[in-house]
Amino acid sequence: MINNDRKIAIALLMLAVAFTAFFWVFGNDTDETQRPTADSISGQRRHTRAERPTQYYATPERRVERFPFDPNTADSTQLLRLGLQPWQVRNIYKYRARGGIYRQKEDFARLYGLTVKQYRELEPFIRISSDYLPASTLVKDRQPSERDTLRYPVKLKADEHVVLNTADTTQLKKVPGIGSYYAAEIMRYGQRLGGYVSVNQLDEIDDLPKDAKKYFVIANAAPKRLNVNRLTLQQLRRHPYINFYQAKAITDYRRLHGNIKSLSELRLSKDFTDEAIQRLEPYIEY
Repeated sequence: MINNDRKIAIALLMLAVAFTAFFWVFGNDTDETQRPTADSISGQRRHTRAERPTQYYATPERRVERFPFDPNTADSTQLLRLGLQPWQVRNIYKYRARGGIYRQKEDFARLYGLTVKQYRELEPFIRISSDYLPASTLVKDRQPSERDTLRYPVKLKADEHVVLNTADTTQLKKVPGIGSYYAAEIMRYGQRLGGYVSVNQLDEIDDLPKDAKKYFVIANAAPKRLNVNRLTLQQLRRHPYINFYQAKAITDYRRLHGNIKSLSELRLSKDFTDEAIQRLEPYIEY
């Protein structure tokens, strides 16, 4: 009896082991096939994202308006309402801050980034205030026989003259053939010389019209003089009639022989010809 019970127990135990082994083998295979893996999860996510419709934030569209405006006075709100970009508005403000003025409609076309289409749409609405027009528009139209004496000075007649050392640029420009450039050159060269002592010195100005000389006169010439016994080499050579070698000859003579009493003492120097001494003499003192 005991043996039978033992056999039954052993049979039940073996049956239980067999059932457990069967469930372990076939049950794990089933779970593995059904259990989601990392790849399958990623694929499902990609699939879901691909099928999901793309959503964008809805931004309100800026409304462009058209109304008359003056680019010299329009504020940022008005300029933005016209459809200009914020950075374009900043450029307009910078331009006006530097003193820039829109004098005509075409000036606004130079705005950086403005297209031809935009300008053509804005052009009919641009209004330039008369306050920003050139002041010359205030001058009434002259008769054809009249002449703008500010731009075109009345020239001297053949029997009229200008004192060379006392004339200013306005008087100099009245001389036929003399404009702003030569008037300034005459003034500048006279200052370098220390004053003119002869009308012929005008020949030393490059390309100055020769016919202009007859309109000049010298009256009471009092040129500024150079003290050849005190000035340094650099100070001496600043004069148009004294070059480096002449200035060195003067300083060397002073060092070897003492003060100079007359330019004729320098005749032994090859740099001081009779002509050089003659034209320099009016500007020298001892």
